[in-house]
Amino acid sequence: MTKATEALLAVFAVSAVYFALYTGVIPVSEKIHSEILPFLPWWGLVTFGSYALATLGWGVLTFKDKEDKYKELLVQIDEAKQFYKTKGLDLD
Repeated sequence: MTKATEALLAVFAVSAVYFALYTGVIPVSEKIHSEILPFLPWWGLVTFGSYALATLGWGVLTFKDKEDKYKELLVQIDEAKQFYKTKGLDLD
């Protein structure tokens, strides 16, 4: 099973439980139903966004620690510049 399949399966399972709680199939107290459940999707979205930004920031922060990937990217940038120079586009 691929990571995308696992992620979609997890999202589906969590969504199914949420909708079962929200529609009353799974009974919960009135306080939870009116004060907590309506805000859970936003909480999940904010949590996911925070995780994504933190992961991206950590990757940018530690990029130079991966010397081989850093050098490979610099070589690819130089190759792209040479390619576009042959096509008549000056990037400098």
